[in-house]
Amino acid sequence: MKRLLLILFGLSLITSAYSQDPETKLKALESKDSTLEQQSDTLKKYTPSKSDSTKIRIGKQSITIIDDDESTVIKFPNRRYNTNWNVEYNHKPSFKGHWAGVEFGINGYMDKNQSISMTDDKSFLDLKQARSWNFNVNFMQYSIGFGTSKIGLVTGMGIEFNNYHFSNPISLKVDKDKLSSTYGMTIADTSYSNFDVSKTKLSTTHLTIPLLLEFQIPTSDRGHRIFISCGVIGELRIGAHTKVEYDDKGKNKDKNREDFNLSTFRYSYTARIGYRGLKLFANYSPVSLFEKNKGPEVYPYSIGLILFNFD
Repeated sequence: MKRLLLILFGLSLITSAYSQDPETKLKALESKDSTLEQQSDTLKKYTPSKSDSTKIRIGKQSITIIDDDESTVIKFPNRRYNTNWNVEYNHKPSFKGHWAGVEFGINGYMDKNQSISMTDDKSFLDLKQARSWNFNVNFMQYSIGFGTSKIGLVTGMGIEFNNYHFSNPISLKVDKDKLSSTYGMTIADTSYSNFDVSKTKLSTTHLTIPLLLEFQIPTSDRGHRIFISCGVIGELRIGAHTKVEYDDKGKNKDKNREDFNLSTFRYSYTARIGYRGLKLFANYSPVSLFEKNKGPEVYPYSIGLILFNFD
C-alpha cells in the first residue's frame, strides 16, 4: 500500500511538469522571435539603399562589409556576449591626385602675339615642330584632400626635358651678353657650308614643383573617375646645351653647354584631364624663354599625353 502511494505521487509530479512545458516553450519561442525581429530592424536601419555589401560568416559570428563611394562600413552585428551593440568601422577614402608619372609630348614657343610662326628677327628660331619634344618624369607627389575623395590640392616634384629642333642649320651663342645665331657656323666658328647638317637643337632641363587644384568625377564604371586639374608649375633651370650633327665622311657632332641667356626661374600654367588610359596635359609659360633684353621674346609651351601615373 505504501509503495502504491509513492508511485501515484510520482506520476502526479510528472503530469504537472508536462502540463507546464508547452507554455514555457511558447514563451521561449516568443522571446526568440522578438530578438530576431529586433535584429532585423537593426539591420534594416543600417543598410544603405545604394551600396555593395558582403557578408562573411565565421562559425556563429557574421561580419557585414558595406561599401559605397563615400565610405566603407564594417559591422559585427549582435554578438552573443553583447546583444545590444553594433560595432562599426567607418573609413572614408582619402583624396589621391594625379601628378606622379611619365609624360610625353611636343614643345615649342610663341611670340608675344601667341603666334608659333617665327618671323623677322626671330626667324632663326623657327622649329621642326615634329622633332621638338617634351619629356617629363614626375617622381614625387603629395595630395591634400578637403574632407572628401573628390577634390583636393596636389603638389610634388619632377624633372622636365625640352628639345627645340631648329629648321635652319644654325646654333646659338652669347655675344657680349646678347644671344645671336650663327648661320652655317658652329659656336667655334667652324663653317658648315660644305657639310650636310642633319640635326641642330637646343635642349633644356628644369626641376619642376606644381600646385594643382584637382576635381574627380565618379562614373558608372566603378573604381574609375574622370579627373580635371589646373594650376601652376614652378620651374628651375638646371641644365642647357646645344648640339649640332653634320656629315664629314661620317657623323660629326658639336656640343656646347652654356646658359644661353635662358631664364633661370619661370612658371607655367597647366591644365590636365583624364579618364582611365587617356590622359592629356597642356602647359604654357607667361615668362619668356630667354632673359629680358638678352634674347628673343618667346614664350614656351608643351602639349602631350600622360603615359601613366605612379600608384
